[in-house]
Amino acid sequence: MLKIGILEGDDIGLEVVPEAVKVMKAAAAKVGLAVDWRPLPIGRRGHETHGHTMPPVTVATLKEVDGWVQGPIGHNAYPRGDATFINPPLRKMFDLFASVKPVKSYANIASIHKNVDIVFLREVTEGMQSSSVTHAGTGEFRPNDDITIGHRVITRKGSNRVARAAFEIARNRPRRRVTAVHKEPVYRLACGMFAEECRKVATEYPDVKFDEVLVDGFAMKLVMAPQPFDVVVTTNQFGDILTDEGAGLVGGLGLAPGLCIGERQAMAQATHGSAPDIAGRNIANPYAMIMSGAMLFQWLGRNRGMSAPVEAAALIERAMDRVIAEATSLTADLGGTASTSGMGDAVVAAIG
Repeated sequence: MLKIGILEGDDIGLEVVPEAVKVMKAAAAKVGLAVDWRPLPIGRRGHETHGHTMPPVTVATLKEVDGWVQGPIGHNAYPRGDATFINPPLRKMFDLFASVKPVKSYANIASIHKNVDIVFLREVTEGMQSSSVTHAGTGEFRPNDDITIGHRVITRKGSNRVARAAFEIARNRPRRRVTAVHKEPVYRLACGMFAEECRKVATEYPDVKFDEVLVDGFAMKLVMAPQPFDVVVTTNQFGDILTDEGAGLVGGLGLAPGLCIGERQAMAQATHGSAPDIAGRNIANPYAMIMSGAMLFQWLGRNRGMSAPVEAAALIERAMDRVIAEATSLTADLGGTASTSGMGDAVVAAIG
């Protein structure tokens, strides 16, 4: 049995997370997968019920589960003085070291490019983001009014394990190709260490093709001709930018699912924000959250050596492909007229 937490988050998270869980439950039932679902407070509701946006009861329970589904967080709505950031502390607390973000185009959904199928892996515990690389304080300081200093942290452990995760994913994809993105000629020590570890890991996967592209050139190629890329691994700051660029190529953040993975746990988390401007209207696109749930099932199945979660993930993927191809139950941003719950119901029906 899997233990999975449910953290709805804020704003449209209260609408899209229930749809993702509904779809996941349908797929789990279809393949006979037992799941212990654990609803947990976080965000504004966490503050309202427990006095904190990340309540201790939530943190304690997350230590017991295999993974969790987490909705977007609306920081601007939080009372000042409370924890205003949730995701970086959670990633650090549970050592969720890699953000996995697929970018996929669909024939009948408007996008800049077609035939795109890329999985980005971004290291998310190091790099330039100050909240990710410091135990206390920040990674930035201003000694006087004219100078600001920031630092970047790269480790062999962090680089090696995100590279290894990328090769493991590539090994289970048809094209079996990993591209490491960095800027070694300029950042010879920092990007150099990242590149060195990627090259080391590549030698352990002779069945996977490996190449390297400088980040500026990669950004250009991603806009002009993204189709050749398969699995892309990079550092924190570069990945933060490139994954949003990738989502823009195929239709936007509404089509951008995500999964943060650690050694034994994972967090399904769509790339988009909490969108308070459309919250409560049942019009938000649930695609990214539903597919993030599918990613969680797939990863847990492979990590635990269980076939049922992998089968459940495949059911969700096929069902979503069918719903998009039929185009009768899509939300407005995808060119349809369906509600959030209507699109979720269609995916459940397609699972059968």
